[in-house]
Amino acid sequence: MAPVCGGCLALMDAGAPIKAPVAGIAMGLVKEGEKYAILTDIAGAEDHYGDMDFKVAGTKDGITALQMDIKIGGVTPQIMTEALERAKTARLHVLDKMLETLPEARTSISANAPRIYTLHINRQKIGELIGPGGKVIRGIVEQTGAKIDVEDDGKVSVAAVDEAAANKALKMIRDLMAEAEIGKTYLGKVVRLADFGAFVEIFPGTDGLLHISEVAEHRIRDIRDELKEGDQLLVKVISIDGNKVRLSRKAVLRDQRLKTDAKHEQHPTE
Repeated sequence: MAPVCGGCLALMDAGAPIKAPVAGIAMGLVKEGEKYAILTDIAGAEDHYGDMDFKVAGTKDGITALQMDIKIGGVTPQIMTEALERAKTARLHVLDKMLETLPEARTSISANAPRIYTLHINRQKIGELIGPGGKVIRGIVEQTGAKIDVEDDGKVSVAAVDEAAANKALKMIRDLMAEAEIGKTYLGKVVRLADFGAFVEIFPGTDGLLHISEVAEHRIRDIRDELKEGDQLLVKVISIDGNKVRLSRKAVLRDQRLKTDAKHEQHPTE
């Protein structure tokens, strides 16, 4: 049974986690009076002109599926017992040949295998992901080729034909849905300067205020002496008040200095 054997090998090659390899064999019967002959691995003609098409699929440990087309009466327990025994011998032989080609399922999913990923987003941000008239989610689909379904509870399913397309769609969704976390450090980009500090984009759609007092460990008179638009810098989120995010570069510099001092204390000769 090529569909069973080939399908199993395809799943193994794709990295699908299967419990055990499965092979199938098609058994036939020609019966005249009390005389009969059981056929193993029948072809189309033997199926058409014969009296039975008996398909048996299973692992090395047992049968997982049976299917029979019977055209006559009088199939005895003896015939069935013999057919099952021969099917077992043939199935185990086919399994051995399959495992010579691929001994076990691959440990990682093939990059070319279709896949579905799920993630959960804040329910309040579902509208942002969908966009006006579906503009945002449609744009992600057009750029990646992935299919995206969003449920009311915030569950998002991403189906794609390969790993690259899935990862691209997932990244776009996570970037869009990302939320600032207090104490976390981000690589941000200066998008606007003001006398009191700079506005830094820490991920698409989210800016934070880097106050002039949080730019460096020393006093700064003019923000433009330290930063310019387009600069990239590490900043730490120090507070969140609603949609207002406050950032600190000074905290990052302090953390880096403390780590350096600690390393020198442990290895003073370095």
